[in-house]
Amino acid sequence: MEKERETLSLADAGTHLLEECRMVLPGVQALFGFQLIAVFNNGFSEKLSHAEQCVHLLALALVAIAGALIMSPASYHRQTNPRAVSADFIRLGGRLLLSAMVPLLLGIGLDFYLIARVVLQSPVLAAAEAMGLALFFALCWFALPRLR
Repeated sequence: MEKERETLSLADAGTHLLEECRMVLPGVQALFGFQLIAVFNNGFSEKLSHAEQCVHLLALALVAIAGALIMSPASYHRQTNPRAVSADFIRLGGRLLLSAMVPLLLGIGLDFYLIARVVLQSPVLAAAEAMGLALFFALCWFALPRLR
């Protein structure tokens, strides 16, 4: 039995899209801020090798990319047609938001690996835990919606 779905107007769909971006962005901004602060802590250079510091830099870049992608629909809308919403905008904005989840997932996974490596003192166990977390995010963000 298939559930009935209500089709939103373009204006409502645009509002929902921008609200979804607004929901994700504060988490990305908070994570980015913590990533920036970590570099200036004494333990950063003491507990992480140069290669691991480079991994953190990569994670920082991935989270920054995710933030830019999440903010793009609002910027695009404001600059192209702020008084109207088109189906093209809904498609583009949805793709930008979903594509932001990939670098976000990778950035979280890499930083989680670094933290787990410091705490567990085992690169292999840390990598397994980080991959498990990344898989969980991928299941929640990409597989679950397709199962419904």
